[in-house]
Amino acid sequence: MTKDKQSELLKQGKMLPIMEHFYTIQGEGFHAGRAAYFIRLAGCDVGCHWCDVKESWDAELHPILDVTSLAKTASKHCKTIIITGGEPLMWNLSPLTTALKNSGCTIHIETSGAHPLSGHLDWITLSPKKTKMPLPEVYSKADELKMIIFNNHDFKFALEQAEKVSENCLLYLQSEWSKRNEIYPKITDFILSHPQWRLSIQTHKYLNIP
Repeated sequence: MTKDKQSELLKQGKMLPIMEHFYTIQGEGFHAGRAAYFIRLAGCDVGCHWCDVKESWDAELHPILDVTSLAKTASKHCKTIIITGGEPLMWNLSPLTTALKNSGCTIHIETSGAHPLSGHLDWITLSPKKTKMPLPEVYSKADELKMIIFNNHDFKFALEQAEKVSENCLLYLQSEWSKRNEIYPKITDFILSHPQWRLSIQTHKYLNIP
């Protein structure tokens, strides 16, 4: 396949750069504990300094896969699909999500919200980053707001972001993993003072699973 042809298929979303895809258990947020098939797209222009998958940032380092075949593989394992990244909304997700929907899947996405929504999405987890803020349309459609807490200022940022989502959006606080021993006691105190928030823990890391 020529580079021009591949570039056109990427633009159309018929092929996508995939860092990894695997069957596991969702470890975070409202759906923690649920079996799910993860599709981690490569490419990110948000660039969080504490990101734990920085190897996903450069899309050119990862294989370009046909989304129809990928959807068939994913849907054989289970019907809950989680699209993550990187920043998955950098890409046109319509062909991938259409193929997954045709296989009876429910589709979740984990995003910074910095790019326009695309595709058929049943659950949107919004995790805003200060380096590149979410678009208004993503705030209004988010089902779950997941704020990563790295320092004390992030609590203020979380409150600011909560004012922008709908009243039905679930609010979660999650410690940046390397600072969990310091941050989770602070999150506990914060939630006791702000009971509209919930706690999210990366249980998959405690279980030592993907």
